[in-house]
This record gives sequence, structure tokens and C-alpha cells, in this order.
Amino acid sequence: MLCRLSVRWLRPRPALQVRVLDPLLARAPAGGAKSSALPVWAVASVSAVGPSGAGGWYEALATSAPVQGAEDVLLFAHTASGLPWWGSILLTTVVLRGAVTLPLAAYQHYILAKVENLQPEIKNIARHLNQEVAVRAHQLGWSKRVARLTYLKTMRRLVSELYVRDNCHPFKATVLVWIQLPMWIFMSVALRNFSTGAAHSEAGFSVQEQLTAGGVLWFHDLTALDSTWILPVSVGVINLLIVEIFALQKLGKSRFQTYITHFVRAVSVLMIPVAATVPSSIVLYWLCSSFMGLSQNLLLRSPGFRQLCRIPLTKLDSDTPYKDLLAAFHSKFISRKSRTF
Repeated sequence: MLCRLSVRWLRPRPALQVRVLDPLLARAPAGGAKSSALPVWAVASVSAVGPSGAGGWYEALATSAPVQGAEDVLLFAHTASGLPWWGSILLTTVVLRGAVTLPLAAYQHYILAKVENLQPEIKNIARHLNQEVAVRAHQLGWSKRVARLTYLKTMRRLVSELYVRDNCHPFKATVLVWIQLPMWIFMSVALRNFSTGAAHSEAGFSVQEQLTAGGVLWFHDLTALDSTWILPVSVGVINLLIVEIFALQKLGKSRFQTYITHFVRAVSVLMIPVAATVPSSIVLYWLCSSFMGLSQNLLLRSPGFRQLCRIPLTKLDSDTPYKDLLAAFHSKFISRKSRTF
């Protein structure tokens, strides 16, 4: 899922319309811009489109208001903090994840906990309803199909009434996805615009020029690919850790949930080669975002933090969640490997 937009970046595309703060700043620097280490498809993306302004879906996305807003947020963080660009990307990611997605994740856990606590009542209703439908079917001579349809229809209504009563419809738990995924896309496209020759300029230097020297450690040029593959591999590993944490805490998974877990594992692995084909600025953002996601998932296991967020206790909650997680990890991966040998 996370790599759908990134895979599109592997294809050549028409050029984008350039937004400039001043027409004079759109000119190339007198000393000549540093040659980009990106492939041709990555650097041929930020020049004018036709007079009609027509372009593909990606051009519309790259020049959309949400992406421009993401660019402004990144520029504000860079200007206000005075940090180099790698630090500005990290700071922006931490602030956005902490101020936006963490509260939404806490709300998601709040809804799911209330739904979990309703399960005994739902099972009790299902048992009594099944008996009542069986008696009614015998009295009225219903067929098995009619009895089954009557049971399902009535059960859905009763469960819906429970969700309304406790204000915990499961759909509310999906609000995190509807906010987090678009934010991830807009920030990624904004960084790609910057890395491939964005319109924004500061003090006579384009953001692309600043990014070429805005890195740290082995990735000094944030507009170039990470030839060491350290950043891409790190993104894949952290995403796999997140998947495994969810897999370890799910007991009695259905076959569908097992298939979904395998699919997300495959996507996490696929993110590695995809991340190796985009500018390091984007991969750095993905890495910071994934690390914050991992930290967020671990934090939401803390009994103290859950109590602070007023997340209801459930029968699945543990007083020692981190010890249980380590024990489950050891049992699944280390003990099994030892038994194999």
C-alpha cells in the first residue's frame, strides 16, 4: 500500500509546472548547479507543461494545494529551526507524527478497546437470538435459509445498536489511515518536488541546491540515491518490525488476517528496492516516519500511557506488555530456530 505512489515514480513522466517566488530566482546559478546523481526519470520532472496546463494525474497531485502546504511546512521548519535539511525533515516528521497521528492512534485504540469489551455481550445476544430464531422457525415452518437470513439481519441491527449506545462504531478506528496515508503521500511528493528542482528558493539558492549539501553521515546529498542501500534496508526492516509486533499480539487470527499479514510483509520487503530508486530526502522521511510509527506502537502498549489516554482496559491487556512481547518474539523466532538445529 505504501509503495503504490513510489512505484509510479519509476516511470518517465511529463514535466511539472514550476512555481517560483521570484522569476529571477528560477534561473540557474551562475556557477552552475551541481549535477544530480538521480536517474533521468527523476530529474526531468519540473519544467513547464503545455499552455493549456494539461497534465497527468501526478502533475495535478504535485501542484495541488495539499502538496504545496506540505512544502510550506517543510520550508517553515527549516527556516524557523535553522537546522540543516536532514534535521528539518526529521523535526517535521516527529512533530507531525506526534501532534497528528499519535492522538489519532490513541483514539483508534480507544475505539477498538470498547469494541473488544462488547464482545461478551455480543456473544450472549447471539446465543439467545439463535435460540429465539430456532423456536420461531419451528413455529412458522421457516426454511433454514429464511431462518439464517432472519438471524443475520436481526443480529446486525442489535450489534449496530450496541455500537451506537457505546459510541464505538469500528469504522471510527479507520480515521488514522484516512489521515496518515494522505499526509505520507503529500510529504513524499513535496520532498520529491524539492529534490528534482522545486520552485521554492531562499536567499537566491533553490531548495534543490540546499538539499545537495543538506545531508549527514554517508548521505550528504539528499537529492541523490543512497548507493549504500543503508536507508532503504532500514526502512524495510523497521516496517517488518511493525508488522511482526502486530502479528505477535494477535491471538487466534483468522485465515484472512493471516493473508493480510503476509501481504503487508511482502509490501515491507518491496519497499526496499523502491526506496533505493528515490532521492535520499524521501527515504529519510520514510525512515523517520516508520521509526516514529514503531515507537508509537510500543508506546501505546504501555499501561500507564493507555491509562493517561483513558483507553479502557480489556481482558487482553497485560501489566507487562514489553516482557510479553520479548517472550513471544523469543518463542517464535529464536526458540523455533534452536529446535530446528
